[in-house]
Amino acid sequence: MYRGPAPLIWLILSATPSLAAAGEPVDRQTQSALSMDSHPDRGSRAFVRYCAKCHGPRALGNAKGGIPALAGQRYAYLIRQLANFAGAERDSSAMHGVVSQAELQEPQMWADIAAYLNGLPGGSARSAGPGADVALGRGIFSERCAACHGLDASGDADGFVPSLRRQHYAYLNAQMHKLAEGYRHNVDEDLVLFLKTFDDREMKATADYLSRLAGAGVNRKKMRDDGVVVD
Repeated sequence: MYRGPAPLIWLILSATPSLAAAGEPVDRQTQSALSMDSHPDRGSRAFVRYCAKCHGPRALGNAKGGIPALAGQRYAYLIRQLANFAGAERDSSAMHGVVSQAELQEPQMWADIAAYLNGLPGGSARSAGPGADVALGRGIFSERCAACHGLDASGDADGFVPSLRRQHYAYLNAQMHKLAEGYRHNVDEDLVLFLKTFDDREMKATADYLSRLAGAGVNRKKMRDDGVVVD
C-alpha cells in the first residue's frame, strides 16, 4: 500500500552511487572518460561490434530478454555504468564478458559509446505494464522519487541520475526488485533500504507508470568543448 512521501533518497533503477561513494579506481576512470573528447562515430562502430547483438541495432533493448533500452540515456550515466561493469562494481556475467574485450577497458571508448547512445532517438517500441495501477505508480513516483529523477523522470541536471523514461516495464520492475533484495552491490545502502519499503504492488505500479512515459522529457542538451552535443 502507498505510504506517502519518503526522505529524499535516490530511486535509481539502473542505479549508480554518488561519485564520492564509489570505488576510487572506478571514480578516477569515470572522471577521466568525462574529460575526454568523444567520438560518436567510433562509438557507433564499437556498439555494432560489441553491443547490438543484445541491445538491438537501435539500442532499444529487449523487453522479453530483460535487456534495457539505451538510446537517449544520459551521457554521464552511461559512462559511469560502463566504468562500473569494467571495474566489476556492477554484476552481470553477460556484460562482464563484453567489457573484458581490451578495447572496452579504455575510458576513451566509454566516452565514444556513451556519446553515440546519448545521441540516438529513444524509440516508442517499449513494453508497458498491465495498466491496472498506473495512477498509484504516478503518485508514488511524484511523492517519493521525483526529487532525484525529476518530475518528468528524465534525471538530474548533471546527468548521473538516469532517465527512466522510454524504458521497458519488465526491466524497470526487475531492477527495483533486485535493488531491494541486495543484488546490486554498486549502490548506496540507503537506496536499498528505501526500496525495501516498497511492496510488490508498489514496485509494479511505479514501473508501469514509468514505462508509459514517452518522449525525452526535459531538454538539457549542451555542446561540449569537443563539439559533441550531449544530454
